[in-house]
Amino acid sequence: MFTRIGSAAIKKDLDNTLILCRDLGNPQEKFKTIHVGGTNGKGSTSHMLAAVLQQAGYKTGLYTSPHLKDFRERIRINGEMVPERFVTSFVEQQRQLIEDISPSFFEVTVAMAFSWFAEEHVDVAVIEVGLGGRLDSTNIIHPELVVITNISFDHTNILGNTLQAIAYEKAGIIKSAVPVIIGERQEEIAQVFTDKAAEMQSKLLFANEVLHIADTYRENGCLVTSVYKGEICLFKALKLDLTGSYQLKNILTVIQSVISLREAGFHLPDEAVYLAIKKVRESTGLRGRWDVLSKNPLVIADTGHNIAGIQEVLQNIRDTPHKRLHVVIGMLKDKDVSTVLQLMPAAAIYYFCQPNLERALPAYDLALQAEKSGLKGDIFETVTLALDAAKTSAGPDDLIFVGGSTFVVAEAL
Repeated sequence: MFTRIGSAAIKKDLDNTLILCRDLGNPQEKFKTIHVGGTNGKGSTSHMLAAVLQQAGYKTGLYTSPHLKDFRERIRINGEMVPERFVTSFVEQQRQLIEDISPSFFEVTVAMAFSWFAEEHVDVAVIEVGLGGRLDSTNIIHPELVVITNISFDHTNILGNTLQAIAYEKAGIIKSAVPVIIGERQEEIAQVFTDKAAEMQSKLLFANEVLHIADTYRENGCLVTSVYKGEICLFKALKLDLTGSYQLKNILTVIQSVISLREAGFHLPDEAVYLAIKKVRESTGLRGRWDVLSKNPLVIADTGHNIAGIQEVLQNIRDTPHKRLHVVIGMLKDKDVSTVLQLMPAAAIYYFCQPNLERALPAYDLALQAEKSGLKGDIFETVTLALDAAKTSAGPDDLIFVGGSTFVVAEAL
């Protein structure tokens, strides 16, 4: 419901999740967890960590949101989606309680994931925060490690309209005496995290202060980089199958998380890291991150949709050789549409569209706003029509970018 109608569907406490899980025998207490929050990069980071754990031989659960094509993408074990029969039987068995307490779609899904992971006896589950952190349904776990990727403006109508307010909500997943990895130190909000970690007596590290990358290049469809701690090379020529340049931030977070998990007793050999990072898509099913949908013409989709996400996407576009740029774009009403449009290149050819949900900004309205930023193009009723038109008019050396919203990418897929 949140994806369809927005903030009206949010339940701003943990009560329903606690009631659902209590009725299920508190499944979240029956396996180890790693909790991953942040604004951008938490999905990619969650998938990479799950891939490493899986490659190292752990039976690994992975809970993420939203899904792109199939609801079951949200709940995986060793890359395999939860079976349909479990989803339907879970809802049947919980129907009375669901009707009694009226939980949100997300709350039911979280309880379903925890139930499946417990039933299947996973060794560890990587749990991605849905929205915010402090009041997110996933925040009933007591993890082995807390990971927060970064903070930027998104869902400001719910989380607050300053970085400090958003950071406070994200920091709410920090638990007593549980190590914390923050992906990147951002001066204006670093104190929010250090204060919370001190209050909870939790060891905190900023990954980009401890580690750095060097010798980055692209080769055979992979992003290749080396990770250093000071002068010492920890991982030489790591090959990432997630090729967006923004993954270079995420890989530091992942490697520091691996180091912290080793200190907590997890057996994660270097070899497992090399193999896992090279095949994250294959082993976890991740899609929509600088995702090459076809070649000749090159069609790339990316779910980046807030200001920081779009800035990363635009850097990737600049780094990708092309003659003309075609942009298939749709956005949601509750996003910072005007600021995002001001960032977009005026020289591109635009195909304005709208994903099929209530929160979608009508394509006509998007085109009107875009015109104020000097962006020109045609209007299409659906994502499919827009993408087809772009493919028809693009030359073999052109680049078609599809994005603006997770839901636009979902329909393109």
